[in-house]
Amino acid sequence: MPNASAPILITGAAQRIGLHCAHRLLDDGHSLIISYRRERPVLEELRQRGVITLAADFSSEMGIQSFIQNLKTQTNALRAIIHNASEWSADTSGQEAAIFQRLFCVHMLAPYLINLGCADLLQQQSPADIVHISDDVTRKGSAKRIAYTASKAGLESLTLSFAALLAPKVKVNGIAPALISFNSNDDEAYRQAALAKSALHIEPGPEVVYQSLRYLLDNPYLTGTTLSLNGGRHLI
Repeated sequence: MPNASAPILITGAAQRIGLHCAHRLLDDGHSLIISYRRERPVLEELRQRGVITLAADFSSEMGIQSFIQNLKTQTNALRAIIHNASEWSADTSGQEAAIFQRLFCVHMLAPYLINLGCADLLQQQSPADIVHISDDVTRKGSAKRIAYTASKAGLESLTLSFAALLAPKVKVNGIAPALISFNSNDDEAYRQAALAKSALHIEPGPEVVYQSLRYLLDNPYLTGTTLSLNGGRHLI
């Protein structure tokens, strides 16, 4: 049952998967704190539902530390931390170092520092969870998004290390989705090619991520595991 006194933190919850999971957690009776990078109309709806919304820039250590300090003024306990904030950037000629550094900060440094800085908030109550949202691309790599893939693979390594560090009070797991939802500007040829990469050939939608998240939050005997949510891509 939800513990109303201890909110769940979701980073990057102003769009797509994070936004869907935020609404579903609210539907299930949880209180929420979310981070967002820029103001969007959907944030007002979340605020009206009682969500605490905190602006955050995870592209630098200063921005991450500022967010942690701000978060701690809002609550003295957390039910869970869901690291969903992400940036989908390709390697660009002449900008390789800057892109790698930024993705390292968003996908690895932010979860690392937030987990360390907020472990005391999680340990105030039980159960407590950390969930890292990774990416199925780490399974085979990517020639076009090397920095992105490497930083998401590092996030999966953090899952193992924090699971060992924070046990037995805090469970730490991950979810590695592949295709979840198409963008509105994806053409039919791209859609068909993407669907063919999995054994199940479907665009599942964000609810499958929430179902996986719900499973991790509810299961008392699972830590140090990353769920592969890929529709059978490893079979093709």
